[in-house]
This record gives sequence, C-alpha cells and structure tokens, in this order.
Amino acid sequence: MTLSALDWTLIFVYFAFVIGVGVALKRYTRTSTDFFQAGRALPAWVCGLAFLSANLGAQEIIGMGASGAKYGIATSHFYWVGAIPAMVFLGIFMMPFYYGSRARSVPEYLRLRFDEKTRAFNALSFAAMTVFSSGISMYAMAKLLQLLHVLDAPFAALGLDPSWIFHVCIVASAIIVLVYILLGGLSSAIYNEVLQFFLIVAGFVPLVYLGLRNAGGWSGIRQTLSPDHTHLWQGFGSASTNAMGVDAFGLAMGLGFVLSFGYWCTDFLVVQRAMAAQSMTAARRVPLIGAFPKMVFPFLVVMPGLIALSVHPSADAPVPAIVQSMSDGGAATNSDNGDNGGLIPFKVDEASNKIVHDSEGRPVRDYDLVIPVLLLRYFPTGMLGLGLTALMASFMSGMAGNVTAFNTVWTYDIYQAYIRKTASDAHYLMVGRLATVFGIAASVATAYVAAQFNNIMDVLQLVFAFVNAPLLGTFLLGMFWKRTTGHGAFTGLLAGTSAAAIHQGLTLPAGAAAGVKGGWIALVHTYPSEMAQNFYTAIWAFTVCFVLTIVVSLLTRPRPDAELVGLVHSLTEKPKEEPMAWYLRPASLAAVIIVSLVVLNIVFY
Repeated sequence: MTLSALDWTLIFVYFAFVIGVGVALKRYTRTSTDFFQAGRALPAWVCGLAFLSANLGAQEIIGMGASGAKYGIATSHFYWVGAIPAMVFLGIFMMPFYYGSRARSVPEYLRLRFDEKTRAFNALSFAAMTVFSSGISMYAMAKLLQLLHVLDAPFAALGLDPSWIFHVCIVASAIIVLVYILLGGLSSAIYNEVLQFFLIVAGFVPLVYLGLRNAGGWSGIRQTLSPDHTHLWQGFGSASTNAMGVDAFGLAMGLGFVLSFGYWCTDFLVVQRAMAAQSMTAARRVPLIGAFPKMVFPFLVVMPGLIALSVHPSADAPVPAIVQSMSDGGAATNSDNGDNGGLIPFKVDEASNKIVHDSEGRPVRDYDLVIPVLLLRYFPTGMLGLGLTALMASFMSGMAGNVTAFNTVWTYDIYQAYIRKTASDAHYLMVGRLATVFGIAASVATAYVAAQFNNIMDVLQLVFAFVNAPLLGTFLLGMFWKRTTGHGAFTGLLAGTSAAAIHQGLTLPAGAAAGVKGGWIALVHTYPSEMAQNFYTAIWAFTVCFVLTIVVSLLTRPRPDAELVGLVHSLTEKPKEEPMAWYLRPASLAAVIIVSLVVLNIVFY
C-alpha cells in the first residue's frame, strides 16, 4: 500500500501535536502530584472523555472489530452489559470512597481499608497487568502497520529487510509515547486522550457509513448473516446456540458482573482519570459522562466486523491485496471448506508462510485484520491517512493510559512503600519518570506474547480474569461490609488468583492445543470458545475470593469502626452535591443512562 503526501502529512502532524502537548505541559509538571495526579484540577468533561479514551485503545478498536466478526452483534454485550452498568455504579457508589479518602491509587485505598500486604499483592498484580495490556496495544499497532505495508517503500529505499518493520514499529511507537509522558505526566496523557477520542470518532464514522451503504444497511447485514450474528440476546439459552459459545449465566455473571465491575470499578487505569477531577461531584460525574458515548461505540467498533463478514468481493470492489496475499500462502482460500468469511483473511504462520489450522484441521481466520481490510477497501488516498491516524490515536490512548497507571502504582505503592519510604518529592518524581521508561521497555517484551492469539480481546479478557475478577470480591466486601479484615482480603485475593490459574490450566477452548490458552495442568473440560473459558475463569476467581474472604474475616479480628470512617459505606456520610441544574446531578445522569441502556437491549434483542 502506498500513502500519498497528504496521508503522510496527517500522520506526521498528529505525531508532532501529541509531543507538542507534552512540551506545552512540561512547565506545569513540577511536583509528583502534578506528574501522577494532574494536580487534581481538571474539569469533569475532560476527565470523562479521557476516562473513556483510556479504555479505547488499539486492543479495543481492533479487538472489538475482530469480535464483531467472530461473535456477531452479541459483542455489544461488552458495552451494554459489560461496561455501562459498572460505570454507573462507579460514579454513584464507589467514587466517593476513592476521592474522599484522598488515596493516590487503588492499591493505596486497599492499604487504608485493609493492610500493607493486601496493597502489595494488588500493586504487583496490577503492575503486571498494565504491562501486558500495554504490550497488547504495541503488538496490535505494529502488526497493523506491517500488514498494511505502509513502510515497505521507505524500508526498501533504505535497503532494510521488510521483516524488521514489525520490530521497528514497536520501538518507534514506544519512544513517542515515552516522550510525551515523560514531559507532561498524567496531564499530558489525559489531554492527548481527549484529542485521540475525537480523532477516533472522525476516522471511524465515515468507515462505518461507507461499509453499511455497501452492505445494504442493517437490513442487508441481517439478510446476509445467520441470526446468531445479528441478535443480541437470542440463542443465549445454551452455549451451543450462539456464536460466542456462552450461556446466559456465563454472560451475565462472567461479563456483566465479574469482569465488568472488576474492570470499571477497581482498575486504576480508568479510576485514575476520575481521581484527577477538580472536586468530588466532578469525579462522580466522570464515569457517567463517559457512559453516554460508550453506549454508541458498538456502532463504530463492532459494526465493522459484521460489515467485513457480510460484504464480499465484486467486480467494482475486489478483494484488498492484504486478503489475497494472506489467502495464497497455503492450500486454502477464503471460500474453502464452505467457510463464509467475507473479507476476513486466514491467519498465516510467519515462519512457514502457510495458513494456520486448528487441532481439527480447519483454517483459522485472522479476525484482527477486520479494520485494516475495511480501511483498504473503503478509504481512498487522503482519507486513508485519516483512518490510519485514528488507529494510531487509539494505540497511543491505550498505551499511555496503562503506562501512567503503572508509573503511579510503582512509585507510590511499591517503591515508596517498601524500598525508600522517606525521600524528597523531587526524588519520587524522578523515580516516576524512570518507572515510565521501565514500564514501556517491559511492554515491548510482552507484545510478542499476543501474537499467539487470533483475537486480542480474548487474551485481554483472560488477563482481566486473573487480576480484576478476584479484586472485585475484595472491594465489594471491603466497601460494603465493615467486618471484612485485612487477613481475609489478602487470603481471598491470593486464593482467587490461584483459582483463575488452576481453572485455566484444567480447561481449553474448542480447537485449541494445550499451552498458553490453557490445559497446561490437565484437560478436564472443553469450552465452546475462548471467551466462554475467560468468563468462567473470572467467575471461579471471584467466587473463591469472595467466599474465602468472608470465612477468614469471620475468624480474624476486625478493625475498630473509627478507623473505617470514609472507607466503608455504612460508616461514611453521604457526599454533599454542589449546587447545579438537576440534569447535571450524578443521580439524574445515571437514570437517563439506565433507561437508554434498556431501550438499546430491547431494540437489538
């Protein structure tokens, strides 16, 4: 693929702008509070868009498009069941504890509520998760640029082997994110996330519009695809009657409760954006403001997967070269075995240049290529630069969010807590910047692990099942049951994480070989899909953590009530709202969101 001068100009202007934001904010980043918490002085709408954009990384843009093709419109459950209710709960019930306690991070709240060992466990597991998540973003972007052949011509002109494109993209993208975070800290990340939000919308609205017009609209997609790809809830009575391979209990409990609330209510990556707001009321409104655009994002990121599945090559719109090249490496093509894959190419092994087959001999689709394929098909020269910039913006957003969360947790909850407890503010600021460098370097290493999955959302949900699922049990008991003890919380977290590992080691998704996808202990059960395995891994992790936390708490001595004021719901005064119009109050916003959510589920039932 060859980019025009206009395409390259758009890309370079974007890179210059994001670094420029860091340069402009550098003079305001003088203390560790400025660097890690943006001075707790940002408006609610800025934090709200950053709250959403931090989650809108390359893994979501590419991963949700992949899941849309793999599982159909049911992928919208990740938004309408697996995000919005938890965002409302966070804004109404949990932000008063986070913001009111003046904790600088989620692990620090755990120290205030429980003890040091609980904080340490969460800090270490969260730091590992952010590195993995950032690495997934790196992998997604590098793979995208390699497969689009964007850099083939420059590499050829320099006499460099094209096989180095993937590695150079990872390193170059890491350096760009590193520079603007080192300069402006969290403020730089947040303001760039707001910019990236608008770029993503600008890049994907025309893509979806052109794709839907070509597919004959939603009615055309429904006529082309099977019902299990076009209905939101139908077929979830059994795991065998829907494309996701999950029953209603697994969906509601695994995604709608454990993974959803575990991520949106306890993950410091998103909570950090709300904690940067200028007041308690503003902090409570942050996730509610983010929920409104979050509700319509399935139409931007899930719909492309359905379009790619329903649209087929024609005389006036042939198969993009990327699909042809990835269907020529072996004996299979896009129409082999009666496989109705639309424009989605097969996964090709880089070493042998042959199509990858599962354990049953079926060719494996590379669903992560949905967005690149559609960009090449529908965007002409000039617009292609906009589309690529939108994808790069999503990458920057996701990676920067993880890195800023990592450097805060590392500095406050690991270094200051256990390595050097008393030092100057300037010293901790320096450590935070060094942690940024280390976090990005570690992310580069984990980027290569993601290459073993044909859908990056699958591996991302697996990581969340290990870290966020047991943590949800700890938080719910800690915030709403004053009898919960530090020994109970720590034991529950440890047991829940172990339960996730054991469950994953004893199960496999259908068609997978034992290894990184599970079955590395023994094969006791096979799930219909990787997503089903992830949901039940999360359920086991949460349940074990919840039960053991209660048992151990009842056997150990609780803390006095006086020490838990502001940390437990029953011992904390209800937050007072600032004077404002009724439609700006958190409760009013939450009511509108819930009604809208019910309507969407009914319409697409």
